[in-house]
Amino acid sequence: MTQRMPTATRGWIVTVAALSINLILGALYAWGVIGKALVVQWQWTKTQAALPFTISTVSFALMMIFAGRWQDKIGPRVVATFGGVMFGLGLFTSAYATSPFLMMMTFGVVGGIGLGLCYSATTPPAIKWFPAARKGLITGIVVSGVGLAAVYVSPLTQFLLGATDIPRTFMILGLGATVLICLFARILTNPPAGYAPVASATPGTSPHKPTAARRDLDWHEMLRSRQFYLLWLMFVLTASAGLMIIAHVAIIAKEQARWEWGFVPVAMLAIFNTIGRVASGFLSDRIGRTQTMVLAFTLQAVNMFAFVHYTTPALLVFGSAFTGLCYGTIYTLMPAATADFYGVRNLGVNYGLVFTAFGVAGVLGPLLGGRIRDVAGSYSMSYTISACMLLLAAVLAFATSAPKDAQTPMG
Repeated sequence: MTQRMPTATRGWIVTVAALSINLILGALYAWGVIGKALVVQWQWTKTQAALPFTISTVSFALMMIFAGRWQDKIGPRVVATFGGVMFGLGLFTSAYATSPFLMMMTFGVVGGIGLGLCYSATTPPAIKWFPAARKGLITGIVVSGVGLAAVYVSPLTQFLLGATDIPRTFMILGLGATVLICLFARILTNPPAGYAPVASATPGTSPHKPTAARRDLDWHEMLRSRQFYLLWLMFVLTASAGLMIIAHVAIIAKEQARWEWGFVPVAMLAIFNTIGRVASGFLSDRIGRTQTMVLAFTLQAVNMFAFVHYTTPALLVFGSAFTGLCYGTIYTLMPAATADFYGVRNLGVNYGLVFTAFGVAGVLGPLLGGRIRDVAGSYSMSYTISACMLLLAAVLAFATSAPKDAQTPMG
């Protein structure tokens, strides 16, 4: 028997809690500031300073598969709580990591596992409370928290590093993350069985909306569709370019623009990352996911070709902001497209598999920038390579469409 429909307010409360958790998880993107401190204070190489961030993204991506399946089975609250403890523990124990290897284990492995657990438990419960016509917008709001976090995390991290030292900075961030995530996790909940959100008429909505009627496909069926592999490859190509800039922008500011305030472009990137996530969700609900991807990826490619010319603080701020605007779109468009193509019932594990692309990008992007800089003495070649990857992603997006048969995925 269908249960009485909860009020729309409950859905928004869950959405705000999910957004809040992602705001805390955005501590990952403070690594640009921490990485610079490791290079300057502890004399690590650029590549060594990028390794903990890289391992964290890999652990994050791999854990998303298992966490997504766990979340689908037992609900988001327990998964997010356990993830909060792991994420905080990873930050806190990084205070005792005095070598790149140890920090790869603490910040990278332990913290990355916590990230995957928490992140897997935010988007699925939120979008289940809303009709299909708002799927992109709600996804954009929830995931915008990760990007927006650097607006406060980067200056906070810069302040802590100046007021104390690297170990104490990790301790403070770890304790704060644990307490706050566990509090917000208590609010996360899925709608009751039988709940059906009232469809809302959205002016200008594209005809691609029939995806809402698709049956829910499990991960075995998803892996038999070509759309999965196209989404996965696009994710790798586009996220690599964005993560290369995120991991190195503070160093780029110092070397390319002769600017010591590296936290400013980090913060600007984060602000526009957030805008890109929300705006792309709103836009894609109207013109379609893949059309929005083509637009974002092409604009980002142009920006990357131009990045070598951003040699003043003003130009670097512009380039960083534009990077954030386009980069943020993938974290809205990919889960929304996964839900469009394969349904929301198994979205946790399905998007977890798509999200493994983030792990590959987390290795490829930061190490691409670090290695080229260490060998060639500048980031110029990494900009060109990233731009070419983005153009390829735009071509793939243009060739991607939803499965034609809702009952049988395309082979």
